[in-house]
Amino acid sequence: MSLPPAILPAWGYHLVGDFSRVGNVYLAMTVGFLAASGLAPRILRPHGVAFTLVIGSAVAAVAAVGVSLIPTAYGDVWRYAGIGAIGLAAGLLSTATFHSIGSLFRQDPAATVNVSGILFGSGCLITAVLMAATLDVAGTSVALFTIAVSAAICARVFAGVRLPPDSALRSVRPGTRNFSNPSAVMFGLLLFFHFGNEWSIAGWLAIFLIHRLGVSPVTALTVLAVYWLALLIGRIVAQTMFDHFRHGRLLVGNAAAATVGCTILAMTDNLFGIVLGVLLVGFAFAGIYPLVIERIGQRFPYYQPGLFNGIFSFALVGGMLAPWTLGYFANVFGIQIVMVLPVMGTCAVLLLLVIIWIESRFSSRPLK
Repeated sequence: MSLPPAILPAWGYHLVGDFSRVGNVYLAMTVGFLAASGLAPRILRPHGVAFTLVIGSAVAAVAAVGVSLIPTAYGDVWRYAGIGAIGLAAGLLSTATFHSIGSLFRQDPAATVNVSGILFGSGCLITAVLMAATLDVAGTSVALFTIAVSAAICARVFAGVRLPPDSALRSVRPGTRNFSNPSAVMFGLLLFFHFGNEWSIAGWLAIFLIHRLGVSPVTALTVLAVYWLALLIGRIVAQTMFDHFRHGRLLVGNAAAATVGCTILAMTDNLFGIVLGVLLVGFAFAGIYPLVIERIGQRFPYYQPGLFNGIFSFALVGGMLAPWTLGYFANVFGIQIVMVLPVMGTCAVLLLLVIIWIESRFSSRPLK
């Protein structure tokens, strides 16, 4: 999932004048991810979760090798196809993974999602660090080869895994029937904006830094790694805070801090301000998602953490399409807009939190 933000500078997309070409890379990733939503159930139902994990890992390995073999002289279409295949693999793996953690999710939604986020953030951090460390030496080949080997190893490991019966594919109907509820719509909008904010910054940070400050691609990728590190540390710290602070106050505090951080990123013109904003945004974003998922689990007992199941599917669209649309906004308003729009998005998150809190006062299940 974190490959496009790290590979764009290596492909020279920071030199293009048409920012829509950058956005289209994320559209290709989205198309591949959405294609997995139709393919995954056809594999899951007859063959199970472990087999789907094997297939997803194998597709990831082949796709990474394929992307590494794309010559520099080839056009965008081949790169879009390679990233689309990476998105397909990511979608298969994510679908199977979400179905494999059902029992843990029912026991403790916030902790399960947060620990999953810590592992996910670790992978994103490794991708950025690996690309930054090898870009000037071997281009993208070392990073992509490492990803391919890792995916192949995972496929071999998953082939020997026997998951418990509880991890079997479940029907999505119980989880989607509450989506007509106004509370569900507001939760979905909240996650829609939050995912969009998080991935807009991740997706455009390196390109933004190169254009805004004139830094080298390696430096830009290093700052991207700092963003992933801030998210990772923030999720670890948030896990320790869940038992000591009221979750509702933590949620509002994180959203307010994210607004401040995005404002700093949009206004600063030096590397120190960028790093400060990145750290603040990363720490703030880290705790929002698990806390919101916990609230959804409390309000809607039928909710299951499937990729395209009701509220989560709607939120996922926001996270994956936001970097794509920013490419077209950047063509019209300039590269600065890629950090301005997340400010508006975080303000929307704060507003929705207030609306949800007011609505909860009149419901039978008030938020803590």
